[in-house]
Amino acid sequence: MLLFLLELLSEHVRGLSAFTYITLRAVMASLTALGIGLVLGPWVIRRLTALKIGQAVRDDGPQTHLIKAGTPTMGGALILISVGFATLFWSDLSNRFVWVVLLVTLGLGAVGWVDDYRKVVYQDPKGLPARWKYFWQSLIGLFAAFVLAFSVSTPNNDQAWLLFKYWLNNGFFMELPNQADLIVPFFKSVAYPLGIWGFVILSYFVIVGSSNAVNLTDGLDGLAIMPTVLIAGALGVFAYVAGNAVFSKYLLLPYVPGAGELTIFCAAMVGAGLAFLWFNAYPATVFMGDVGALALGGALGAVAIVVRQEIVLFIMGGVFVAETLSVMLQVAYFKYTKRRYGEGRRILRMAPLHHHFEESGWKETQVVVRFWIITMMLVLAGLATLKIR
Repeated sequence: MLLFLLELLSEHVRGLSAFTYITLRAVMASLTALGIGLVLGPWVIRRLTALKIGQAVRDDGPQTHLIKAGTPTMGGALILISVGFATLFWSDLSNRFVWVVLLVTLGLGAVGWVDDYRKVVYQDPKGLPARWKYFWQSLIGLFAAFVLAFSVSTPNNDQAWLLFKYWLNNGFFMELPNQADLIVPFFKSVAYPLGIWGFVILSYFVIVGSSNAVNLTDGLDGLAIMPTVLIAGALGVFAYVAGNAVFSKYLLLPYVPGAGELTIFCAAMVGAGLAFLWFNAYPATVFMGDVGALALGGALGAVAIVVRQEIVLFIMGGVFVAETLSVMLQVAYFKYTKRRYGEGRRILRMAPLHHHFEESGWKETQVVVRFWIITMMLVLAGLATLKIR
């Protein structure tokens, strides 16, 4: 929105041309989102408190969490407001990737909002039924996957539309250009062609999987938001490289025209996330809720798909992956042992994984900070793939 005005004014005011650069706009987007979050945060918390939108604490969870009952939740709406406004204000609104990622973020945020609202307002402990939540997540994920399959493979919207029509006329099967291949990090020339259906299936699982993974991790004060901030910052670097023909060629990464604009979106996520952490740090005065967790996870997945770094996202989001696997293994083992021995048994003291460490004697702040440290190391490993090949 502002970019168009700046481009017009830069013809008459020389210094304003600096604001047309992605790097400076990314910094400004981050500061804008940070400012919005810090200013609106207290008001949002007061409103949530007045509306009695308080967190319900599970009875079978750690007993130390019972004191958190009633803490305002659905604070993820503050993140979405900050990210949305900063992105629309500083990014190029003609860029197709910006709109796809924003639609994924806001769409999954809406699903999370309905789920949270049913839980805290209607006092329905199940919230949005799992089948409906998964249905809407899948619908959003598949839509984004199909759009990105053609958008990533072409330099502009016109070419994407032509490719889409070719796919229809070719019986729904088609090979995609090299920039749509699945890249294996740490290797110079290892990439696997996916084809249209392979790309869609992989993208679907990345978006929906990352959305649910962040949601499962969001169980302690500050636990989910800081890894999200770190990963978003790293993906912003990948977006800048992927959208730059010179840098992408030098670093042997696929050149995706237009991907650089997602640097602004990622920077906005960093700013909004840090602002939210101001209020979500222990002891939290507001919780993210599904409205934030589902949206942020899906956003990370969508950006990773555009910049062709799905495996790197898996590495950098190792904490999210471990949390998800801990739940899957715990549930699967419990059902297996109950069927085999007549009594369900557990691998962990409690799932997700952060609760296991709490039950093992770690304090909440210890779990959170140590998981942050692990994420920092994993993000550095992900960034190392830019050069180590």
